[in-house]
Amino acid sequence: MRLRAIVLGVALLGGLNAAAWAQIKIGQTAGFTGAVAAGVKEVTDGAKLYLDAVNAQGGVAGQKIELVSLDDKFDPKLSAPNAKQLIDQGVLALFLTRGTPQSQAILPLLAEHKLALIAPSTGAMLLHRPVNPFVFNVRATYQREAERAVQHLAGMGVTRIGLVQVDDSFGDDGATGALKGLQTARLQPTVHLKYARAKPELAPLMKQVAQADVQALVFIGAAEPTADGVEALRAAGSNAQLVTLSNNASSGFIKALKGQARGVIVSQVFPSERSLNTPLVREAQGLAKARGTELTPQNLEGFAAAKVLVEGLKKAAKDKDLSRGGLLRALDNLGKFDIGGLEVNFNPGDHTGLDYADVSIIGPDGKFWR
Repeated sequence: MRLRAIVLGVALLGGLNAAAWAQIKIGQTAGFTGAVAAGVKEVTDGAKLYLDAVNAQGGVAGQKIELVSLDDKFDPKLSAPNAKQLIDQGVLALFLTRGTPQSQAILPLLAEHKLALIAPSTGAMLLHRPVNPFVFNVRATYQREAERAVQHLAGMGVTRIGLVQVDDSFGDDGATGALKGLQTARLQPTVHLKYARAKPELAPLMKQVAQADVQALVFIGAAEPTADGVEALRAAGSNAQLVTLSNNASSGFIKALKGQARGVIVSQVFPSERSLNTPLVREAQGLAKARGTELTPQNLEGFAAAKVLVEGLKKAAKDKDLSRGGLLRALDNLGKFDIGGLEVNFNPGDHTGLDYADVSIIGPDGKFWR
């Protein structure tokens, strides 16, 4: 009887393991609470919009895709422990991390456990150059979009441009692009200031910006401090044009700006969420409409990221190696992949993803206008 019970127990355990592996687990650590919560929710909802559609059609190789998300509160100190927990739970890859220091914190774990980070929701150059064999970017770099935003200002004849950045790797990265754009336009920043990420004290900085009499201010930071900075800038008496990056391209950021949203310029790394002539947007719009939701720029970023993830999983399944290593190899040799009017091209020497960058302005209706 005892031997029979042991055999039965082993059989049941084997059955449980088989059931567990019938679910493709993908891990995400991001700030679902804290300064970037609104954007994180929107980008994740966009990814789920596509993943749910794939699952409804049977998943990949008959297996459903499960996105397991943990909250790191936008604190880099929590990102690596969260990633380790997800890795220990058996995820095939990490996906849609949010933030430059946060993504940087998990890089050693990728190398240690030999798994991919797909579509980090950051444009950090350190994830692009040199090529990291475990990181597969989808969106363009912060440097590219910051440079594009400054070129837009210079093209309108704006010459007195200020720069305020968070004092961390994300801020430095975006500032590098903005300064490159200024150099191309043969300009110098009228003022260049930094604030602490943990405890931003923006009122004194915005007084300096107002005193410098800038025509436009490029503000590189998370949604919450950027919104607070706009309020402090207006309180200091400045009507300078405010420009920020695509990490703030969310409806949550517009709400945080309250009555100060109209006229704020936000750079974008995907076509307009209302551009139905773009196949990617048309596909996402159709799924969003069926769900009764309205598409946002950050939804679109998550949607595009999920398309790349699923294509990698399909290729690994076709190669009969739906494992961490198999997914890595599939992505590394993905080649050209059209996600819907935009082309991603991964090979061992290039994990850059897209180079698309544009600017939008928040209109009186609280929407991003192009």
